Amino acid sequence: MVDSLKKPAFEEIRPGVKKPSEDTILTPRFYTTDFEEMAQMDLSVNEEELKALIEEFRVDYNRHHFVRDEQFKQSFDHIDGEKRRLFVEFLERSCTAEFSGFLLYKELSRKLKNRNPLLAEGFLLMSRDEARHAGFLNKSLSDFNLSLDLGFLTSSKKYTYFKPKFILYATYLSEKIGYWRYITIFRHLEKNPQEDIYPIFNFFENWCQDENRHGDFFDAVMRAQPYTLTGLKARLWCRFFLLSVFGTMYLNDIQRTGFYESLGLVTRDFEREVINKTNRSAGKVFPIILDVEHPDFYKRLEKCIGTNEKLAAIGKSNSPKAIKLLKKLPLYASNGWQFLMLYLVKPIDVQPIHGEVL
Repeated sequence: MVDSLKKPAFEEIRPGVKKPSEDTILTPRFYTTDFEEMAQMDLSVNEEELKALIEEFRVDYNRHHFVRDEQFKQSFDHIDGEKRRLFVEFLERSCTAEFSGFLLYKELSRKLKNRNPLLAEGFLLMSRDEARHAGFLNKSLSDFNLSLDLGFLTSSKKYTYFKPKFILYATYLSEKIGYWRYITIFRHLEKNPQEDIYPIFNFFENWCQDENRHGDFFDAVMRAQPYTLTGLKARLWCRFFLLSVFGTMYLNDIQRTGFYESLGLVTRDFEREVINKTNRSAGKVFPIILDVEHPDFYKRLEKCIGTNEKLAAIGKSNSPKAIKLLKKLPLYASNGWQFLMLYLVKPIDVQPIHGEVL
């Protein structure tokens, strides 16, 4: 039997229900948008592709995929100590991100139903997938005697407002990076089954196809809205969201190196592979991609990691809030400077080779 001292304690809002992690700049967010502007989107430029994608959604390839089978009928007490804490954190963050997608897509489908039925149906079918993912992840938490109160999350989380075009950029990249994360983990464990410590990873091959199809849907919507992909402003925003998504993932995951190492992955190698492949995927729709091979790209992100460690230490100190803020300000400025310098690195223009395999 595993010593109870090796099981980390988690704050609970009631027995067995985990208190949600505190919001930070790096935690999964809940989003809202301008539903009126979204309803007015003209999809006629790319209507046939959108209809074909929605037809794929209707088929629902993963209808019977998310079923807890015999693999789950065992104790997971062997996942203990720091590994257990990181694993629970992974499940919580993943569940929160999937549930965030469900809420946004469900609300969009409801608000657009009578105004833009094609777009509404796409969001409705994607919300079905996201709800399925979130429920499966939340059920996995029960293997560690925990769960998330998703109703409580709905009412207690702060919602971030994004303009519709920002929703398109952010969700497209989120879905595509999710695809590459899941399939990379799956393929690694397929080759190294001795590292597979929990059954959820066996579901990632089919699961990631939902993420890929969702990304393709947002790709098609952006192609129907040329202003999101053409012109100087579009290039600047594509650049901004690529850097934001890649930077956030890298800083988040390096903090959780122990989780990836528990699966036999080398965290930094994993991050670079996922970023490189997502960047190339984005090049099939975005007019530019980032030069992630530039010598400054990971060097500056590594500096941010060191700064974040200092910020975390200040946050845990017993200093008054005002003193903590004063100590943090130059560190925030340092991270801001690193990201500004990364943003100014010349991107790679891929518009001339659209339609070619990257």
